[in-house]
Amino acid sequence: MNTSARQFKEQATLLTQDLRHRQLIQTAIGKYEVVRDRVRSRYQDWNAARQAAAEIKWEAVNHLDEHLTRFATQLEARGAKVHWASTGAQAREIITNLLREKQARSIIKSKAMTSEEIHLNAALEQAGFEVVESDLGEFIVQLRKEPPYHIVFPAMHLTRHQISELFTRELGSAPTADPEELTLIARRVLRQKYVRADVGFTGANFAIAETGMISITENEGNARLTAALPQVMVTLLGIEKILPRLEDLALFLPMLATVGAGQGLTCYNSFYGGPRRPGEPDGPEEYHVVLLDNRRTELLADAEQRDSLHCIRCGGCLNVCPIYRNVGGHSYGTTYSGPVGSVITPHLRGLLEWKHLSYASSLCGACTDICPVKIDLHHHLLQNRRNASASKPSRLERLAFKVFAYVINRPGCYALVKKVGRMAQRLHPLVKGSRLDPAYAWTKTRDLPPIAKQTFKEYWSSRK
Repeated sequence: MNTSARQFKEQATLLTQDLRHRQLIQTAIGKYEVVRDRVRSRYQDWNAARQAAAEIKWEAVNHLDEHLTRFATQLEARGAKVHWASTGAQAREIITNLLREKQARSIIKSKAMTSEEIHLNAALEQAGFEVVESDLGEFIVQLRKEPPYHIVFPAMHLTRHQISELFTRELGSAPTADPEELTLIARRVLRQKYVRADVGFTGANFAIAETGMISITENEGNARLTAALPQVMVTLLGIEKILPRLEDLALFLPMLATVGAGQGLTCYNSFYGGPRRPGEPDGPEEYHVVLLDNRRTELLADAEQRDSLHCIRCGGCLNVCPIYRNVGGHSYGTTYSGPVGSVITPHLRGLLEWKHLSYASSLCGACTDICPVKIDLHHHLLQNRRNASASKPSRLERLAFKVFAYVINRPGCYALVKKVGRMAQRLHPLVKGSRLDPAYAWTKTRDLPPIAKQTFKEYWSSRK
């Protein structure tokens, strides 16, 4: 078993036994489901909206080269600088060199899952920069030195008492269980970071090819401050974030808010299309946009699973997935967890190393049903399983199938193995009641019927 698979199994086993943790997640998601369904019921035809969104994303992804070129051209015409990064390492190098060129010391960041994907914070801190997350949930998990738990709700797994203890230890604040007071504590610290920051860093929810503009959706206003105060602004986004037209946001912004947070529309929806112009009161003097591939074009070349690039990172599939709701976000060991993460991670980080995620599913189809852009998620999980099986198996697997093929093609040998199997089955780790270490028993959660005392062939022969 590879390292990532072993870690997933160990962490998942640990968390499924933590009933308090599971109750916390179930309660949080249960409250979300109530408001999500209430907002979704306001749509005249929700499935028609999903179909329209899927068709728009199909157009965007299948003509990605044209839309990206148009997007970059429009941005550069307004004075922004566009950088193209083929890999995560190249993106880190571009951003690090840019910060050194500007002699920056402090970076304030709004939420950017792409930065988590390429481990940007660690790279910048290693290079000597101070990096501060301004999203409240991201700020909390950064203080805990752990990755986000959920795409939309990074600190979903924590109680207010745990956050209070964290703030007392890391920020020197007085203990409090009042959520509003906890928010004010973080706000007082972060406001000073905004003022002193040399560079503001953001992600993006959408990128509009028609106008060459970035669309950022948030509920706290931290991204607006991140873009307004520092002299230099950097945006990192995956190339699949493109939408063809500005009017497409009339559909995508409310759908993202509905499925992502159970809202009709998020509190802040901002557009950025270049550096500050003469007469504008705030905004950066320089604006840089880094377009990240990081194996997305390899997924684009796969016609069967290309629609997984339609994902708008709403987190809806995580919230309905029975596996995620029990094992939690950190168990996956990757930036994108839940069903969509199980689909795209093997493409982004290697099929054989991450194939186990595609088996971490009940294949109930709830993820496909909730997806606002109609990604065929549960079928993609099956396709990943098939592709993994067709790839180069381990030496042990190859040996096992060679032995099986040898035995099954020789009737005499097969008959002998059956007789030996009846005698040895009590020693086998897959059989209930095995004398071997039960930690390795496959039947810890399922039954494997014992070998019959008499086969049908033997029974038929005795009747004669």
